[in-house]
Amino acid sequence: MNPSEEILDVVDERDEVVGQAPRGEVYARGLRHRCTFVRVRDADGRIFVHRRTATKLVYPSLYDMFVGGVVGAGESYDAAALREAQEELGVSGLAQPVPLTKFLYEGADGQSWWSAVYDVRCELPVEPQAEEVAWYAFLTEEELARRTGGGADGWEWVPDGLAAYELLARR
Repeated sequence: MNPSEEILDVVDERDEVVGQAPRGEVYARGLRHRCTFVRVRDADGRIFVHRRTATKLVYPSLYDMFVGGVVGAGESYDAAALREAQEELGVSGLAQPVPLTKFLYEGADGQSWWSAVYDVRCELPVEPQAEEVAWYAFLTEEELARRTGGGADGWEWVPDGLAAYELLARR
């Protein structure tokens, strides 16, 4: 299926379902929907970081410190977190990600989605999905902080992932 045809739940400011629409329409009309963000750590505690492919519908070619994505119509956050993590990492048998927090992301571009944030440890060899991930590495907390801090070492990050990262840093 073409990703823009996937049916998503449209939700309100309380995260209650108010309708359904294809992903392409949800994005084009700026309809509020649901997403998952999964922070993945390897056996050494390093965080999986990747650059999105240029073909992504949202935030192409930007860096992200989470895997995840949209929650399908009728799908739970927990099920979507596990599905998305396994798909993007190219693994099976991953443990169920642990929920950390949930927040309403409201971007400067008018986009808005409920965002459930998770943590999972992945000690399996990863083979990231070529359609989703153009580059990846596992970074230490210090390396990640240096790359998100701007300046000469700074990378351009997806704004929703950066918001989730900053939210977790304040906890």
